Amino acid sequence: MSIPPAIVAAARMGWHWQWIQLMNGLAPADAKGNYRRPPSQHQQARLPAEQELSNRSADQYPRLIIGRSCPWAHRTWLVLQLRNLQSSLTLHLARADHKAGRWQLDPAWLGCNSLLALYQRCGSPPSHRATVPALVDPGTMTSQSPQLLGNESAQLVEVLNLWPAAKDAPDLAPSHLQGEINGWQKLLQPAVNDGVYRCGFARNQAAYDKACNELFDTLTQVDRSLSNKGPWLCGDQLTLADVRLFPTLIRWEMVYAPLFGCSQQPLWAFPHLWHWRQRLLALPGVAKTCDSHAWREDYFGALFPLHPSNIVPAGPDLAKLVNASAPDQR
Repeated sequence: MSIPPAIVAAARMGWHWQWIQLMNGLAPADAKGNYRRPPSQHQQARLPAEQELSNRSADQYPRLIIGRSCPWAHRTWLVLQLRNLQSSLTLHLARADHKAGRWQLDPAWLGCNSLLALYQRCGSPPSHRATVPALVDPGTMTSQSPQLLGNESAQLVEVLNLWPAAKDAPDLAPSHLQGEINGWQKLLQPAVNDGVYRCGFARNQAAYDKACNELFDTLTQVDRSLSNKGPWLCGDQLTLADVRLFPTLIRWEMVYAPLFGCSQQPLWAFPHLWHWRQRLLALPGVAKTCDSHAWREDYFGALFPLHPSNIVPAGPDLAKLVNASAPDQR
């Protein structure tokens, strides 16, 4: 027996109203329906003294706390891997608890089994959201109070680029390229890194169309730049500009195209970006930071307003997808 059209129409109106309420809690928007990322509640990132770090035992190393699915945390993990900072910095993976809506620490650390508890242990204001990435200094024998050294990815990648490392560790922000790195940050952060969320969290067609057009116009600009001045965004040298873009593009087919509607063009339609992504994934240590299963679990499983069924779709093998030859576009 078919459902009467009037009931269907009423159900759609009711569901749309509920969807708006859920989205307002998940992702704030302006009066025109454009997603607006809330101001971050972060502390100014700080770098410990090199001599102090060298005198510590392994259990006293600062910890970089990240969540596998978070693209902002992914940036910091990439710098840790690319510069081989494991000799004085410990990685701690937090797990997304979808039901509680917070990050769990498994195993617990400093007596804390959640990131919120750790933030509070570090003396953060109760109003601050406990987000990843977070760089935490557990203290030493003479200073037992743990400290939050930073929790904003753009700052933390700069701090980690200055972190004591081997002489052959790459400098991802050389002074002569700082202007270009900053230029890429100003372009890519709103249009691409945040742009995929502006597509996914748009409240109406006009807001989505605006975000989508800006996103793909910017990808066209990046692809053109790589064709003229590659292989990296700033030319011959890998920099923080590449590190900041990679977490967004490596999640493209797994999350942002199917769930956020970033589907105006496939990524292989940008051949220079396609090869750029291949090169970066092939760098030592980078593949270890990429867990496409965790990405799908956390995005499709947690963003209820966008995917009410919570069914996590299957996805292709990430390495095979990235390393595939782009279709001939002639």
